[in-house]
Amino acid sequence: MTIPLKEYTTRRSKVLAALKRAGEGVSGGAAGIVFAGEESHALNESWKPHAHFQYLTGLVSESGSAILFDPTNPVKSKQVILFLRPLNPEMEKWDGLRQELGSELAKSIGIKTIMRTTHMSRVIADIITRTKTFATLMPLSSSGASPDLSYWQQVTSNVPECRICDASHIIPALRSVKSKAEVDIIQEAVNITANGFKQAMQAVRGGLNEYKVQATLEYGYAMAGGRGSAFPPIVGGGLNSTVLHYKENDQDLVDGDLVCIDSGVAFKGYGADITRTIPVNGTFTKRQKEIYNIVLKAEEAAIKAVKPGITMAEVDAIARGIIVKAGYGDYFIHSIGHHLGLETHDTCGSDSPLKTGAVVTIEPGIYIPEEAIGVRIEDDILVTAKGRKNLSIDIPKSVNDIEKVMRG
Repeated sequence: MTIPLKEYTTRRSKVLAALKRAGEGVSGGAAGIVFAGEESHALNESWKPHAHFQYLTGLVSESGSAILFDPTNPVKSKQVILFLRPLNPEMEKWDGLRQELGSELAKSIGIKTIMRTTHMSRVIADIITRTKTFATLMPLSSSGASPDLSYWQQVTSNVPECRICDASHIIPALRSVKSKAEVDIIQEAVNITANGFKQAMQAVRGGLNEYKVQATLEYGYAMAGGRGSAFPPIVGGGLNSTVLHYKENDQDLVDGDLVCIDSGVAFKGYGADITRTIPVNGTFTKRQKEIYNIVLKAEEAAIKAVKPGITMAEVDAIARGIIVKAGYGDYFIHSIGHHLGLETHDTCGSDSPLKTGAVVTIEPGIYIPEEAIGVRIEDDILVTAKGRKNLSIDIPKSVNDIEKVMRG
């Protein structure tokens, strides 16, 4: 179960076509570049490429690389160029062997022109002879300017009459609509996540530490074919269930409390994102059930509203209206959900109307710290031509179904 090479080719072709339009009024269009990002090589850190780079190449282990788009090049095979770091035999003894450039590598990646990053400046100099318009394709970084904006500013600082245009909407728009192959992978991620949640639900009991619930989840993921978590699992019991992004997972669960579990497996580059809130002792109290069913009603109404053409803001309003009417509007302190894909909060642009193929989370919640009650319920929803499909429908979420699973 993988993304076929021809799909990556199609993605790159769409970016190339958009860059031709981005340079409207300029012969040939605008050049663009996407960087993979740099790896620190620290033993205690794992590296992932920028999601845009992974989306366009499928490569996940080539730090320091970049993919260049040049719609002005008269040679079609050179309109897309992949730049990879030079081989470093000494470093590769530590970090893993890499392939030499050649037809075998080009065929395995599906890109005809591959060069070492040492040749990038020469290629850019050639592009400047044809166009002086450069487009940014990457979003802002945590430090401010996007990597490609910084690069283009450096390139153009010594060349007169150059201009930089913003084309950062292009790739998010593509990523906002998942292909069948992507949906299949996300569905499998959800299926694997379901295995972990089932095991966790059956393990939860008073006195068990939150981290052991996390360990049970992640063991279930691994044994079902997952490769770790898509994001650090949230396992919050009692008062911790009211903390949205609770991180510590280090407290013992208390009989009579709720525990909020927000987690999802990483699989083939994609991930699931599921939340279930369950009673530590296996039975909801009357008060817990009251709050839980309000959230469940809001979630189910929001899911039912998902269809092509609706915005997430409109979906939010539907769920929020139910919670406000019940008297808990001040306790629903976040938005209804987000796009899901290569990133848990997938970079898919502004809140434009949903299109067929979008995958979003629906996750209303009520958090009452003074009662140590936090309830969030989250499912992963595919937007279909006729409405929606709940990819996580098989993960128990009604009061009766949760209690039944917890009884074993």
